[in-house]
Amino acid sequence: MPLPETGRAERAAWLRLLLTPGVGPASARDLLQVFGLPEDVLGAGRAALAKAVGERLANAIAAGDPEREAAVERALDWAQAPENHLLSIADAGYPAALLQIGDPPPLLFVRGDPRVLARPTLAIVGSRSATHGGLEIAKAFSTALADAGLTIASGLALGIDAAAHRGALGRAAGTLAVLGTGADVAYPATNRHLAEAIVAHGGALVTELPLGTGPREANFPRRNRLIAGLSLGVLVVEAAVRSGSLITARLAGEFGREVFAIPGSIHSPLARGCHQLIKQGAKLVESAQDVLGELKGFPQAPARASGRAGGRAGERSGGRTAGAAGEGDPVLQALGWDPVGMDTLAQRLAGSAGGIPELAARLLALELDGRIERLADGRFQRRGPS
Repeated sequence: MPLPETGRAERAAWLRLLLTPGVGPASARDLLQVFGLPEDVLGAGRAALAKAVGERLANAIAAGDPEREAAVERALDWAQAPENHLLSIADAGYPAALLQIGDPPPLLFVRGDPRVLARPTLAIVGSRSATHGGLEIAKAFSTALADAGLTIASGLALGIDAAAHRGALGRAAGTLAVLGTGADVAYPATNRHLAEAIVAHGGALVTELPLGTGPREANFPRRNRLIAGLSLGVLVVEAAVRSGSLITARLAGEFGREVFAIPGSIHSPLARGCHQLIKQGAKLVESAQDVLGELKGFPQAPARASGRAGGRAGERSGGRTAGAAGEGDPVLQALGWDPVGMDTLAQRLAGSAGGIPELAARLLALELDGRIERLADGRFQRRGPS
């Protein structure tokens, strides 16, 4: 059953306060600290309000505003749908993790199951213009970590975000998308079906922005702060030096969350952001177990996930999991112990491992499982026993 929420009148008061032009999270917090609940704020006289937030904002709160009232009614009607929820900071179901970030949003718009917001969560973020390998890594890590019991949070953006959501769909802990728009706005439009799938699979979409809010550049840092705030840690897969992913990682550090980064080629611009984070103290990650080991007290991955990312990549190549590679593995046998390029390896296998995409997926699984390493020149080499 959904978590209990405030009634219609109480929700209307929250909406009326927060939909007043000029009232943001900071000013709303100031008003609530002085007067109490929103109905108390709205019932205060202009003079009292002016002492707290100044005359201009006091007049805006006290004045009649037909446009604001119409927006309040739209939001209340939206919340009548079974999958839609309004969670105020006074609700029992409000995520406790957000109370620790210093500027928690007073009201959240949630599509899906609001209980997802209270689960142990890891954020996976990265570049919108990710490489094919980066997308595979994000999806594989997401699958393994969701199987281990971590809900995967991301921002529903193209690239790494979308891959992280897809990797966790239907897995043990599922996925949570934090939006930089209103809950009724599909952005980017190409991810509309992904958003619907997240809700259908028991996950949730969450935002602090009012219904109808379209994509605006200034709102995405606000979204990134919620991604970091809801999570135990943030894993950056691929990111340029100047990117929103690094903002999310910085905020995570400020909130006392763990910051993880996956290294890449020294020649890749999308690895430089991760390398910068590692230089600044982020945990270097090579497997899902590296993440789980840092989250003290969190249960380790179940046996079927082998404690490592890459299980799904292994399943895509003939049903073998990342932990199943042994001396009889044909890819390892064809690889031998010397560095080998993809084309040469494909020739050695002569189609027995499928085409290039299947071989690439298998190599990724072996790399994430620690059986092989990708060299700077793009060739692969087996690792010796540890």
